[in-house]
Amino acid sequence: MNDKEIGELRRHLRRDRSNMTAICGCYVNGQKEIITSFRQSLGLMPENEAEKYFALLKRSLSGTIGKNLIDICFKTAQVGNSEEHKLLMDLRESRLKDEELVQKLYTKIIEHVTMEDSYLILLGCDTYDVPFKSKDDFVQKDNSDESYTYIVCSICPVKQTKPNLHYVAEEKLFHDGAINQMVSAPVLGFLFPAFDNRSTNIYNALYYTKDTKQSNEELVSALFHTPIPKPAAEQKKSFEALLGSALDDECSMEVVQEVHNQLCQRIEMHKEAKVAEPLMITKEDVKQVLKECGVSDNHVAKFSVDYDEAFGFEADLHPKNIIDNKRFEIKTSDVSIKVAPDRADLIETRVIGGVKYILICADEDVEVNGVSIHIHDRDKATV
Repeated sequence: MNDKEIGELRRHLRRDRSNMTAICGCYVNGQKEIITSFRQSLGLMPENEAEKYFALLKRSLSGTIGKNLIDICFKTAQVGNSEEHKLLMDLRESRLKDEELVQKLYTKIIEHVTMEDSYLILLGCDTYDVPFKSKDDFVQKDNSDESYTYIVCSICPVKQTKPNLHYVAEEKLFHDGAINQMVSAPVLGFLFPAFDNRSTNIYNALYYTKDTKQSNEELVSALFHTPIPKPAAEQKKSFEALLGSALDDECSMEVVQEVHNQLCQRIEMHKEAKVAEPLMITKEDVKQVLKECGVSDNHVAKFSVDYDEAFGFEADLHPKNIIDNKRFEIKTSDVSIKVAPDRADLIETRVIGGVKYILICADEDVEVNGVSIHIHDRDKATV
């Protein structure tokens, strides 16, 4: 799925647009015990309450593709005959009205999710009559040739609030308030089936994780029985370690700068081109940059082998997962320097009198602890 398709679903997932008739929920405590489960009619629910449920479900379709939103691909054999895919299909076809199936899904989630606090599992099933869109993106709202039925799940922590003084209007006084159980934004969730090319794709699902440092692989395995990429934060660490170890003594400031610059340029060009599909970087893309930097064939070959071991054979990566396109950072054990990505050229390394230095071009606007300073000719270094 791409950003446009996800955005289209998010705009539809509202009380005044959605065809969802009920919401299912399961409230679980920190000991994995079900406190209560329910099915509530959205039509009989107060409008502001219903909108809050929709907002929670919608949050499971938020974030960055590849970081928070991860594409799940089922194998053909799974779609043909597997317990995990059949459960999702049956839930969808029953529109969550089969209580036994709903409880089976709850059980799977509870067995493979561990939280310190209590949490709420929310489920909704909706049918979206996809309006026809012409090649020039003109939408004909009254013309639909595709009906997309999907289930969406949000797993939301429930946190206990502290009792505070609150105003009681009838008495015109403040009194101590009761302790409440407040539902927070979801930390995990999923959408099935995928909405690819604005159509139903039962071979894919979309998995949501708020935390880019971990993906809760146990839950993914239980729900989809398929591997997923490393969490985004782990991909970044792996790529950084890979460059350093594979290039060894050829891993210079200039090489790292060029890799960073090239990836930043691709991200910016992709954004300007307004391409719907997510930008992906291949191993060959990075190898080409390394060759252009003069990295030796031996080190490029080692990078190629180590890349496959770190990410999987010929795996494609989201560039924002492996670099920070908003900053360029240099660190020593005692100093940290952050530079705007488009001005990384201001930094260079130099050996002066046998001592290694990081040099920063500082022709103007230099501040120290917020104070503007001047660098005088008398500060000129001598070698």
